[in-house]
Order: sequence, then C-alpha cells, then structure tokens
Amino acid sequence: MLLKQILAFRPSRMDLIFAVKTFIAMMMALYVAFSLDLTYPMWAAGTVIIIAQPYAGMVSSKALYRLVGTILGGVLAIFFTPRLIDMPILFTCILSVWVGLCLYISLLDRTPRSYVFMLAGYTTVMIACSSIYNIDSHSVFDMALSRVLEISIAVICSAVVSATIFPAHLGSQLQQRVQKTLDDTRDVFKRILTDAEHSQSYTQLLGGITRDTTDIHGLAVHLAYESGELQGMTKPIQELLHQETMVVSNLVSMSERIFQLDQINQDYRPALQILYEHVVQFLRAQTEIQADQLNQLPPEFEQDFDRLFSLITPEQKVMMNALKMDIRHFIQNVMAVKLLWQLIQKGEKRIPSTIATITTQYPSLHRDHGIAVRSSIAAALATAVSFLIWIYTGWHAGYMMAQLTAVSACILSMLDNPIPALKTFIRGSVYAAMITIFYAFVIMPQVHDFWQLGLVLAPLTIYLASMFPTPMLMMLALPMLINFIMSLGLQNRYMMDAVTLMDTAMAGVMGPIISILAIYFIRAMSPEASARRILSLHYRAMKDALYIPYGTGFRIHLRSMLDRIGILNSKLVQSDELKRAMNQALIESSAVVNLSRIAELSRNDKTLPELKQALKQLQQLLDASFRDQEKHIALNPALKRNVLAQIHEIETLVLREPDFEVQQRIQMGMNNIRSSIFHVQTHGEELQGAAHG
Repeated sequence: MLLKQILAFRPSRMDLIFAVKTFIAMMMALYVAFSLDLTYPMWAAGTVIIIAQPYAGMVSSKALYRLVGTILGGVLAIFFTPRLIDMPILFTCILSVWVGLCLYISLLDRTPRSYVFMLAGYTTVMIACSSIYNIDSHSVFDMALSRVLEISIAVICSAVVSATIFPAHLGSQLQQRVQKTLDDTRDVFKRILTDAEHSQSYTQLLGGITRDTTDIHGLAVHLAYESGELQGMTKPIQELLHQETMVVSNLVSMSERIFQLDQINQDYRPALQILYEHVVQFLRAQTEIQADQLNQLPPEFEQDFDRLFSLITPEQKVMMNALKMDIRHFIQNVMAVKLLWQLIQKGEKRIPSTIATITTQYPSLHRDHGIAVRSSIAAALATAVSFLIWIYTGWHAGYMMAQLTAVSACILSMLDNPIPALKTFIRGSVYAAMITIFYAFVIMPQVHDFWQLGLVLAPLTIYLASMFPTPMLMMLALPMLINFIMSLGLQNRYMMDAVTLMDTAMAGVMGPIISILAIYFIRAMSPEASARRILSLHYRAMKDALYIPYGTGFRIHLRSMLDRIGILNSKLVQSDELKRAMNQALIESSAVVNLSRIAELSRNDKTLPELKQALKQLQQLLDASFRDQEKHIALNPALKRNVLAQIHEIETLVLREPDFEVQQRIQMGMNNIRSSIFHVQTHGEELQGAAHG
C-alpha cells in the first residue's frame, strides 16, 4: 500500500519549494559545523531535517523548543554522567526514569511546548551515550557543548532560510481555518432550525467542529514566533475557540429540544423559521460590537417566542422554555465570539472583561494521565533494556542502539498504537542503510569538496523532503533521510569502514525493535480500547459536574469535556455500540449544565424542603449511574430505572413549588437530563439511534 503511494507520488510546486529550502538549510548547517570543526556535524544536518516545517512560525517555535530541550538535557547529562559512570546499573535506572518522567510531562502538555520535555529526556541519553563512547577523546561537557552548538547552528540556519526564501506564514492559514469553523457553526445552526427532517449528521458535524477547535488550539501556539498575520494572537485565538465550544454545546442542546418538540407536534415550525430569520438578521447586523452589548437580543425575540408558545401543546411547554434558554445563550455566546474575532482582526490582543474567560495558565484541555503513565513506563523500560544489552554485550555500536531506543520510544507516543508507525520507521532505517552503503563505498570516495557533497546529497534529500508534507509518506521519508544523513557520519576527517557501517545500521534497527516490544506489552491499544478509555473519562467528568457550581470553573470543566469529545471523534472504531456511545457523548455534554444546577437548586432557600431532599437523592443516583458507566460504558438498566423514577417524582413534587422561576428551572433540568443524558422521551421510550441531532 505504501509502495503504491510512493510510486504514485508527484511533488507539487509547494512541496518542492519546501524540500529545496530544507536542503539549503541543511547544507548551510553542515558548512558552519565543518568550519567550526565540531565533533558531529551530522547532528546539525539531522536537526534541520527534524524541525523542518512548511510554515515559518512552526519552524521557529520548534527550533526554540528543541534548543531549550537540548540545553536542559545537556545540563542533566553533565550532572549525572561523571558521578554515575562507574555505577552503570544505577546510571541506567536514573536515565530510564528521567526519560519516562519527561515523556509523561510531555504527553500531558498537549501543545507544541511538549517538545521541550520529550527532547530533554532523550537528549540526556544521547549525550551520555556519546560521551561514554568517546570517553578517551571527549569529556561529557565537550560533548554537551558540541551538541548545543550543533543544534543552535541548525536552529539559526532553519529560521533564516524559512523566513527569507519564499516564507510561508501560518497566520493566513489559521485565519482561514478559524473562519471556516465559524462558517460551519452558522450552517449547522441554519440546518437545526430550518430542516423539517432531523439528520443524524448534526452531532457528527458538531463533533467535527470540536475536533477542529482542538487542532487549531495547538497550532495557535506557533503564532508567537512569526511575523505574518495574527502575530502574537495565541491567547485571543485560544479564547475564541474556547467560547466557540460553548456555542457548539448550545447547538447540540437546541437540536435535542427541537427533536423532542417534533415528536409531539410540528405546528410551531413556521414560527420557528421566522425566529431563525430574525436571529440571523440580528447577528449579521452586529459588525461593530461593543463589550457592553454582549447580552443584547433581537428586538423581536420575546414576540417570536410568544408566537411559538401559542402554537404548542401544554406537553411541549417545558421543552419550548428550554429551547428559549438555549437560543438566548447561543446568541450571547456568538456575540462573544464575534467580538473576539473583531478584536483579533484589528490586531488587538486584549480580552474584554465582560467575557468570562475560559483560557487558563494551564489550558483547559483533556489530559489522559493513564496513557501518559503507560507510555512513560514503556519508554523507561525500553531505555533500561537497551542500556543493559549494551553493558553486558560490550557491543561497540550499542551506544547508538541505546540512543535510538530512547528516541523511538518517545517520538510516536501520542498515537493510540505507535507500533505500525515504528515498523515503518524500521523499514525506513533498513532502506536508509542500503542507500548509505551505496553512497559510502561508491559515491563518497569521489567527493573532495563541499560543493561536490552538496551535489551528491541534493537529489535524495530533496526527493525525500518533498514527501514530508504528505503525512503517510512522511512516516517513511523522515526516518530514511535522518538515518541516511546520520549514518554517513560526515566529518572534516571523513573515513568509513564496512564494520562500523554495518554495526551502525544494525543498531539503527535494534533500537526501534526494543521500543516496539516494550510498547506492545505495556502501551499499545486499539482505537476501540482508546475510545472506551475516553468514554470512561467522559462519565467521570459527568460525575464531577454534579459538584461544580455554575460559573467560570464550570465552563472550564465543560470546555475540557468538549475537547475530549473532539479527540474521541478522531477514533476510527468499528463497533456499532461504541459509535453510538461516541455520538451520545456530545449530546450528554450539552446537558451537563443541568447537573450543576441540581446542587444549586437543592441548596436554594426558595425551594420546598421535600423538593430539596428529592433533588439530593437524584444527585446521589446520578453519581452512582455515572460511576457505573465509568466502569462499563453501558448503564445498568436498574440504575437507569431508579434515576427515571426519581425524575418523575421530582416532576410531580415541583408542581407544588410556589416560586415560578424555581419550578420552571427544575422542570427544564429534569426534561434535559432525561432526554439528553439518559436518551429517553417524556413517555419513557428510549430514543432510537440517539444520533438524531
């Protein structure tokens, strides 16, 4: 399959420009490293390849993170190596734990900054291994300094070339993606309020929007490192995306309420069309929004809903009240998004105080501690095993195996199952070894000047680098190019022998194999297993929402839930049961605000004492239900019946509640919990498909 893609590959103009820029930066880094007579000039060339990105901001940020991680790794190597070199087992344990710890922190960050921690882990191993291998000729300080210098050269060369030769800026691309997300949201709103037939694609489309906001959130970090459009707009863009997820939640809830209304009577539909037109006209007219206008509603809003209420049956009244609240919140959240986008377009970084910000110092995104722990254990174990093999076999090239084990155990750990990608990595290493043998013994002996070196490296480097923008091909092209450049061992006093070359090639294969074995037994999981884990975390978050007061803290919690849904929707599962549960998760998240308000209403002094007690009992039943779903995903039918019976009891008791506002809020909350969280209609029948939109 991959071979067919390679044979069919035809680089575009942009692919070739990117590849040529990468080649120029690589040769510049090599030339400077040669001129300074550094120990391993190929490290400078390899770094250029690793940090190669199509956009200038991404190159600059990744280069900076790589430099910081290298310095941190070098400092740790300088500290540990002289003190522990005579205690190899203890040294192995400490290095392995350090690699695992750095990977754990890296996986929790979920932004490009995570590269710093990952690199700090395996750079310590690389410098320590190289120092031990060259112990007779170089000190660990010299090796660390050389590594930092080589990385610095690569960083500077990459940044200069990326910024001066046909620079491509991320800002314009990001601006298009944000605008597309806003347009998609508008289109879904139109379909939900105007389509006479409900479509299963509503929740899928909205799930796609949450996935897109998660992707853009990570890309926005790079804006601080480029000079194009949206420069320095990382925080405002991220806050806009956070607010956009609140809009998504409103849309899902609206869709649920309209579905409920349609099951009883659709006479209200013409009036709903009029409401939609008034809302759209109002939002389109808001071209210059002021911070104090965020709570404004269309002037016809109350009149439109009076008309809607006159067209429905008494049974639909609670649902229409809930829809009214959803549309009010939708308009207010869209106004906040439009205000932020308006300020961003003007180049203003401030976030108005009238907007309850969700952006936090530690981003409000999903974090999977379980996967991070398992990944760190696999990386630590793989590193330890490779070191022990090196120690007890005395293999000359064992240092290279240990280095590549640490690297390969970390670099793909964000995948559910890194093993297929690592197998491709090994395949690339084997292909690179074959090409290296040809170059080393046929071409390189004829090379005597630097311009000749550039000439012989250009065809292969440009061809492989042109594959980098294609994700599937990059998985093979990247390890091929890096292993080829590193295996050549380019130095001012160049020499190559068959034994060293074969040893290096074997080490390049053995390292990833050790990583694969560790990952297979400890870390790898199928998309189905990963989806089940995320669903389990989803229900834990639902349980936590029962005890979080409504406010900014709750909105941050809801943002993390919706971000988790975005990740969940990226899983390609085959199980129909899991697909259904994944679809339901977004619907359930849209009603989570009603869980928070149960506790609020149960403590409200205006609420009747017997109603307070019933709400507290419901809270306990919901807690038990979510705990059960956290373990089994599918809810125990007995628990479900108990919850529904308690909801029915509350709906009976609330009719005696003298405070109309409290009565209305409880009625809406019970309806939304039953319909959106337990997927049951008023008359008790379970909704079919649960993906109606």
